[in-house]
Amino acid sequence: MTIGVGGSTASIELDKIQNMTTNVQPIAIAEYQLRLKKAVLLMKEQNCKVLYLHAGTNLYYYTGTKWNPSERMVGALLFEDESIEYIVPKFEEGTFKTFMQVEGHLNFWEEHENPCLLFGAILQKKNVSNGTIALDESAAYFQVDSIIKANPDYNFINAQPITAGCRMHKSAAEIAIIQQAKDITMVVQKATARILYPGIEAATVVDFVNKAHIKAGIASGSYFCIVLFGEDSQYPHGVTAPQNLKDNDIVLIDTGCRLEGYLSDITRTYVYGTPTEAHIKIWNLEKATQKAAFDAAQIGATCGAVDDAARKVLAQAGLSGDYQIPGLPHRVGHGTGLDIHEYPYLVRGNQTLLQEGMVVSNEPMICIPGQFGIRHEDHFYMTASGPKWFTTPMESIDNPFGV
Repeated sequence: MTIGVGGSTASIELDKIQNMTTNVQPIAIAEYQLRLKKAVLLMKEQNCKVLYLHAGTNLYYYTGTKWNPSERMVGALLFEDESIEYIVPKFEEGTFKTFMQVEGHLNFWEEHENPCLLFGAILQKKNVSNGTIALDESAAYFQVDSIIKANPDYNFINAQPITAGCRMHKSAAEIAIIQQAKDITMVVQKATARILYPGIEAATVVDFVNKAHIKAGIASGSYFCIVLFGEDSQYPHGVTAPQNLKDNDIVLIDTGCRLEGYLSDITRTYVYGTPTEAHIKIWNLEKATQKAAFDAAQIGATCGAVDDAARKVLAQAGLSGDYQIPGLPHRVGHGTGLDIHEYPYLVRGNQTLLQEGMVVSNEPMICIPGQFGIRHEDHFYMTASGPKWFTTPMESIDNPFGV
């Protein structure tokens, strides 16, 4: 029997988990102000006078204001003098003020009014009558289209070089929060492995993972959870009707949580029972592939080179060095932070250079059609001297958690 898998119950494991969030330090106002200063510098590089930040993670990243995007315009305009002008529905004034962290002037619109006209009126008030305006890349098309049509005197560009140019480089405070989120999810992963038994439903495991995250101090529970047994594991993002666990099945569990806005995302794959020779071969190849990607991730290397390094190992083992299966059908990894997938991406041809503070996943999943899939997913961040793991990669197929 695989070490650390099975032999316990959900109630026993939940009782063991303690609140792991009591010492977490939220992002300070001073850091939000530094982010705004950097954004202004990047705006000037783009010859841009104003940056529009839409409700969602970009607004939160720069101002600390948590607000979910919807059909109603809620956002902020950042100007070259680092001043902020918020755009808010009038009826949300009281609520918005309770969420606002970075001070700025509030501009309101009523339900029958067009907020895109207010957008232009704010620009005029700030003596910006023409020039280039960067629009949040996460804003819905209908909102971007309405802004452009209501304000024809301006040149609008995609804000991604500015927003990603800031968000790709995590501060020490961000990395500390991400580390704690990952530590929590690793505790949950280990506990989950111990509750497994033949016949358990994937939905039962998903429910446990959610409760375990809550017990660890994450009030919102799991941000997501994928549980796959046996042949289902060959499909990276799951199936419509998951099968129950059987003896000697592959188990793939991919989950994470949100802490102070930042996300964890960890996949563990192992065998409930006794692995076959095929399981052992591909599990070890996955480990070697993940290590090759990590070793290639050096300061100044391109993101694409990391993907290339992983595929080279697969090709040498006789699998596809491209996207065909058996092999790795998707990119090696993605950036993560306030969004589960964000810049930069470890994918073929990406010329983005790895730099200090970047946080990325390393998950070169191997899919064997008609049989199973193996995904080891750990994240690392770039230090001045190279990559550093947030979580220790799986040890061996017999002892995946290094018990």
